[in-house]
Formats: sequence, structure tokens, C-alpha cells
Amino acid sequence: MTPDTAVIGTDGLDGLVAALVRRGRTVVGPTVRDDAIVLAELESARELPYGWGVELEAGTYRLRRRDDRMAFSHSAGPQSWKQYLHPQRVRQWSADRGPDGTVRVTEETDRPPAYAFLGVRPCDLAAIATQDRVLMGGPHTDDVYRRRRTGAFLVVVECVEPGATCFCVSMGTGPAAHGSYDLALTEVDDERGHRFWARAGSEAGAEVLAELPRLPADPATADTARDVVARAAGRMGRTMPEVDLRDLMRDTREAERWNDVAARCLTCGNCTMVCPTCYCTTTEDVTDLTGDHAERWRRWDVCYDLDFTHLPGGSVRQTGRSRYRQWLTHKIGTWHDQFDMSGCVGCGRCIVWCPVAIDITEEAHALNAERAAGPRTGANGTETPEGDGRP
Repeated sequence: MTPDTAVIGTDGLDGLVAALVRRGRTVVGPTVRDDAIVLAELESARELPYGWGVELEAGTYRLRRRDDRMAFSHSAGPQSWKQYLHPQRVRQWSADRGPDGTVRVTEETDRPPAYAFLGVRPCDLAAIATQDRVLMGGPHTDDVYRRRRTGAFLVVVECVEPGATCFCVSMGTGPAAHGSYDLALTEVDDERGHRFWARAGSEAGAEVLAELPRLPADPATADTARDVVARAAGRMGRTMPEVDLRDLMRDTREAERWNDVAARCLTCGNCTMVCPTCYCTTTEDVTDLTGDHAERWRRWDVCYDLDFTHLPGGSVRQTGRSRYRQWLTHKIGTWHDQFDMSGCVGCGRCIVWCPVAIDITEEAHALNAERAAGPRTGANGTETPEGDGRP
């Protein structure tokens, strides 16, 4: 009989990676590289960032040494699992012209490895579910995503130490694990030692758990694990206003606050690159110098690009104000209309990696305050519009 719950130590993590590798899986997890905690292929659990944490603020990321040997007490890094499931560049086809002028077109078929993701945060688990809905939940399935996502083994790790830019509680995505996963771990380090409360969420997860060096799940460890996650929920670094965000975005389309953020936004698109749910792509064709070989590539695109909405008459959204407004109103507003869910999971990456420290939660609170204040009154006693009317 396979176990559904158990307690494992660091030797259990070693066994977990080994068990997944034996099954022919490519294990991806966090590790320290280039002064950051990044996602990379792991050959051993010894590559995990034991004893490392991070300091986060708007526009700021710093790696720091911890006073313990915790492996997962760090917040989301610059990468998300999107780079493996919805890669930044994918070749779609290539074409070659032979000496006789005949053109042969070869369609590319993505053949991804069987992934195992170790250390998926609950917010990122929600992000994967969001991309499942966007890229596989409608009538038109993204085959590249489907091939990479189908059968991926997910090991989610609950958060016990949120960062200063985290707001998963506001978005209902953490710090406890919800949704579909194969294994869930909660890391505990107290007077009884450094260990993990492990739960299987699938038959495949239970089979792997049964192979690991483990102890029965004792009530004390389970209670401690639940407690540290509950305390983490009360220590979020950021919050969203407690209002219907879809209504907030609808009611503040002409708010003055959009002018304020436009004066700071560089329209660089960093927020969309690090966002675990942004999914927009474009295509580009390239040829060699002879013109006898051509390729079509799909790559990530950003709604901050002036050409993103280019039509024969020009770009629809010509100002930085309109492009930032489009991103934010779609992310936490009209995404609900398209997919019956929010496009934001509260990971805080867009706050950390914005070069001018624009904070999505600060902007939402400011818009809510402006809406609550109502229309302004001009010098002649008439109401003035909330914004300047620019697109």
C-alpha cells in the first residue's frame, strides 16, 4: 500500500530527485547561480539553495545567507515555470530551396523532455493552472504547451516565509497549496530537526513517496507545518484592495492615476517577461544571406511594444499610459471575462523586476482611493473628468 503522507528529511529530497531521474524525468528546481536563485536542471538535491534566502523590494533583489539550512525559504525568483512550459522561442518550420528551385518545408515538432518540477510555489502552481486554462482550456489548444505540460510531475512547496513583495493571500493562491499536484512539501526546522511534511496528490506522487526514506506522518509535524504556513499568510508584504478588482478596473478607465504611472513607466515590458501567466506571442521570419534557407520562429511578445497593436492606420495604443493601462486592466480585470479567473497570482515578480519600482498593488490601491474620492470639482464648480481623455 503506497503512503499518502509521510515525513522526509534531506535524504528524502536526495531520494526524490534520484527517483524522478530513474523514471527518465528531467528534474528542474531552484539553485544559486549568478547572485540569484534561478531555475535550472538538477542532477542532485544537493544543488538546492540550502541556507540561502532573498531580500525583495520594489525594483530590488538581493541574495542573502540565512542562519539555517532551509532549502525553500526564499521567494519567487526572476524566472517562472513558464519558460519550460511556454518557452520564449520556438521554431515552427524551416524551408530550403534546392538547386532546381524546389522549396521543401519542414514543420518542427517540439519534443520536450518529461519534466519534473521541484519547488513549485503555490502562486506558481496557480499560474500553471491559469496557463492551462488559457492555452489548453479553449477550442484552440497550443500544441507546444500541451506536449510540455501533459505528464509533467509537479512537486509544490508551501511558503513559510513570504517576501516583502508577495501578495498571494489577496489573490487566493497561497501560501498553502491548492489545486492539482503530484507531491506537496512543507519545510519545517525546529528543535526536532529539519524535515518536510510530504503529501501525495496523485497516484504517481504516492508511488514516488513510497520509494523515499521516510517516517510516518506524525501529528506534531503536521500541526507545525500547518502553523508555519498559517503564520506566513499573516505576514504578506503587500495586499490588493479588498474590492472587486474587475469592477475597479472598469470604473477607473479615465482615472488621473494612469497619468502618474505613465510618467514613470519605461514601457520596457519587464513585468510581462517575468510574469508567470502572460502568454502573448508573435512570429518572426528569418533567412540566410543566400535566401535559400528560411525559418519561422514564435517568440514572446509584450503589450508594451508600440507595434503590438499595429494596424494599417498605425498603432492603436500610442501612449505609454494606454499600454500600461491595457496590461493592468487585462491582468486583474478583463482576464475574468475571457477565462473566468484572474491573470494575477500575487507572486510579486513584476514589482521586484520593474527597473523604476512600479508596484501593481500600489497602483490598485491608488485607483481605488481615487474612485472613492469621486469626481473632482473645477474652479467654476463643474465636475472635471477623472483623466485627460488620452487613449
